[in-house]
Amino acid sequence: MEFEDLTEGCIAEILSHTTPMDACKLSLVSRAFCSAAESDCVWSAFLLNLTSIIPPSSFPSSTSKKALYFNLCNHPTIIDQGKRSVQLDKKTGKKCYMLSARNLDIICGDAVHHWEWTSLPESRFEVVAVLRAVCWFDISGKISTLALSSNTHYAAFLVFKMMNASGFHYHPTVISVGISGGNTNTKYVCLDLNLKDNRLNELQCPKVRSDGWLEIEMGEFLNSGTEEGQVEMKVMETTSHIQKCGFIFEGIEIRPKHLVCQTSF
Repeated sequence: MEFEDLTEGCIAEILSHTTPMDACKLSLVSRAFCSAAESDCVWSAFLLNLTSIIPPSSFPSSTSKKALYFNLCNHPTIIDQGKRSVQLDKKTGKKCYMLSARNLDIICGDAVHHWEWTSLPESRFEVVAVLRAVCWFDISGKISTLALSSNTHYAAFLVFKMMNASGFHYHPTVISVGISGGNTNTKYVCLDLNLKDNRLNELQCPKVRSDGWLEIEMGEFLNSGTEEGQVEMKVMETTSHIQKCGFIFEGIEIRPKHLVCQTSF
């Protein structure tokens, strides 16, 4: 049997077992492939990663599954009572998460003279954490490996801003990522992008994201997805005892390693 002899339904079934990128490329093969690649059958398969997180009933029934897929790639969906966001990688359909500041453990985070919780129009979350003054800078968080896509090389990124910041240029900040019971990647970084002529400039520094926030890679890990575990992430500077302020914390993003920030909202 030749490809041109296959029915559109058969072609759609074949495409549903590929990747979103493959489906888009194969749509150029012929009119039959193009029509099949637009079908809800194909894109429903690529959306399966999210059906256990976002109820299908919350999706507009009038929207094609392909349009819905790309909307979920381009716009993060807020879940868990506003404490997390989830979206899909356009090329592979892999899940990407951001844990909000409210979803993480911040030492002294509820002490009003140390941290302030406020809303910012440029944030996807209802509130962000603004550092007023601390000497003990310590943030940590976890996410289940089962929440992530299996057989995927992930990286975690600290997402923040600096506004009239001080205290971060005397000692490096320690960041780490690892799966509980396994290896942990730990390194020293410089969080203040505005530092000049300082020895900390030799360390890894943050980069500006497409959404205007800063991010710095905390570390990477391979999620096999074969058994349940916890990805543990930590940020701290607790040795200098110097007062720090001006750090605006949105959250920690976990996304496939090959991705750059693709977020809009």
